[in-house]
Amino acid sequence: MDFEVCIDSVEGAVTASKIGAKRVELCAALSEGGLTPSLAMIEASVNISSAEVFVMIRPSAGGFNYTENELELMERDIRAASSVGAHGVVFGVLNALNEVDIKANLFLMETALELNLGTTFHRAIDLSPDPVASIEGLIHLGFDRILTSGGAANAETGLKTIEKMVATAKGQIEIMAGAGIHAGNVLTITQSGVGAVHFTAKKQVNEGLLLDMGPKYAVDDEKISAIAEMISKV
Repeated sequence: MDFEVCIDSVEGAVTASKIGAKRVELCAALSEGGLTPSLAMIEASVNISSAEVFVMIRPSAGGFNYTENELELMERDIRAASSVGAHGVVFGVLNALNEVDIKANLFLMETALELNLGTTFHRAIDLSPDPVASIEGLIHLGFDRILTSGGAANAETGLKTIEKMVATAKGQIEIMAGAGIHAGNVLTITQSGVGAVHFTAKKQVNEGLLLDMGPKYAVDDEKISAIAEMISKV
């Protein structure tokens, strides 16, 4: 069973590699659900990681309905990530009704395919009215995988929907479960038939600052190791 670690630092790339992660999803601003990281961060992670580096392409926090200017920026970020050796990109665009925006995703997908990048449609699918029904469109678009919690707050709660998504995908696209995964539930999640699991390995650091400058996180080595150990039993 493959696993992917969501990281926001070079240290995270090092730890994920040591533990045997298949991929890392490299982000900035994990406290906001993950945004596009800097080009320097991408390049450094690619150079130091034995895991595949997939880069989050998300220009702003909040939902996943983007302006034309933001889509142009996302397309440029995909090209930039490729230029420093990224293996793949992670993105997802919804329309005003939170349905998968086929036209906007195709615009980004054409660039990713041109550059031979792997592609993951992220948890934007969990905001869609029907994650299961969204799968066919993502298959036609050519995505390699879908990251999902089954439309729920976490993968364990959304497990029934994840099982339906696996059945609907019929192996044409990988379903990767993510959100709220830990050593205590990862084996239950893998029994849903998913091809991989995804989790964030971070712990908040208390800096004791007098002014609020946002939370700071460090890599949670113990969490990564504990989940990896459980997955090795699958």
